[in-house]
Amino acid sequence: MDTRDAIQEARKRGVDLVEIAPNAQPPVAKIIDYGKFLYEQKKKAHEAKKKQVTVSVKEIKFRPGTDDHDYNYRMEHARQWLGEGDKVRAAIAFRGREMTHRELGAKILAKLTKELADIADVEVSPKMEGYQMFTIFVPRKAAPEKKKKPAGHSTDQPNAAAPEKKREPKAEKPAVPAAAAKDPDEIF
Repeated sequence: MDTRDAIQEARKRGVDLVEIAPNAQPPVAKIIDYGKFLYEQKKKAHEAKKKQVTVSVKEIKFRPGTDDHDYNYRMEHARQWLGEGDKVRAAIAFRGREMTHRELGAKILAKLTKELADIADVEVSPKMEGYQMFTIFVPRKAAPEKKKKPAGHSTDQPNAAAPEKKREPKAEKPAVPAAAAKDPDEIF
């Protein structure tokens, strides 16, 4: 349609002629109420923002000499935050001579990793940054549910049409030389 005819048609209807794709050949325009169009765009953007999930990173701090009660208290907070969907940064702060005993901090983080393994995955493995050793945990995603079998099949009787398979023993992996084995507590 010619541009002049489109403008005339829009005025006759009492709405606007809005250019949608100016770079197209020929340019594309629509006859719409522009105020209503802007309002709908704003509502769509608001709905998208409302559904958006923001993940914050919460932090728990330890020291190399952190006692069991304090450790358990902080671990429970981390468990709660992970359950709410937040990330958790666990940090061990070293001061002065404590830097010579980094293995104490590594043991605390290894224990925390083991105790949170059921609900969290390690995003950043333990590493040193200045006088702090830290690791970051993310909430574990829920495993997809397994499909249920159709109602006609019973689990009590094996399928008569399918032949029985023999299980073959798994091949053993070659042993790793002692020099190449790595201590699980060692992170450096």
